[in-house]
Amino acid sequence: MLGWMDIVLRLGAAMVIGGALGLNRELHNKPTGVTLGLVGMGSALAVLAVADDPQAQITRVRQGVIVGIGFLGAGVIPHRDGNSEVHGLTTVATIWITAFFGILCGLAAWRTAAVAIILTAFLLTLGGPFERWCHQHFGSDRSTPGPDVG
Repeated sequence: MLGWMDIVLRLGAAMVIGGALGLNRELHNKPTGVTLGLVGMGSALAVLAVADDPQAQITRVRQGVIVGIGFLGAGVIPHRDGNSEVHGLTTVATIWITAFFGILCGLAAWRTAAVAIILTAFLLTLGGPFERWCHQHFGSDRSTPGPDVG
C-alpha cells in the first residue's frame, strides 16, 4: 500500500509537469493552459487507482488513458476558414505526452520522466525557431510555420 507522501509526490509531480506544459501552450496562445495539469494528474490517478491491487491490469489502464486522451485531442484540432489546413497539432501532441507523463509519475518512473521532460521542453522551446530556419534556408513555400508551432 502506498503511503500518503508517495501519493502526494506522484500526483503532485504529474500535476506540475502537466501545468508546466500547459503554461507553454498558454504562452503561445493555445487552448489548453492549466488543463494539462489535470490531464497529467488524472493519468497518474488512473494508475494509482489500481497500484495496490495485485490483480490490476495496469496495461489496460494505460490503454484507457491514451484512448481517452485521443477523444480530448480530437476536439482541439480545428480546420479554419473552410480550408484543409489543420491547426493545433502541437497542442494535441502536448496533451498526449502529458498523459504519458502522468502515467510515468503514477508508476514512479522518475528517470524516464526526467529525460522525457527535458527533451519535451527542448522541442517545445526550440522546435518553432528551427522549423522557421529550415523554411527560410531550404526554399519551402512557407516562410513561417503554422500558428501552432512553438
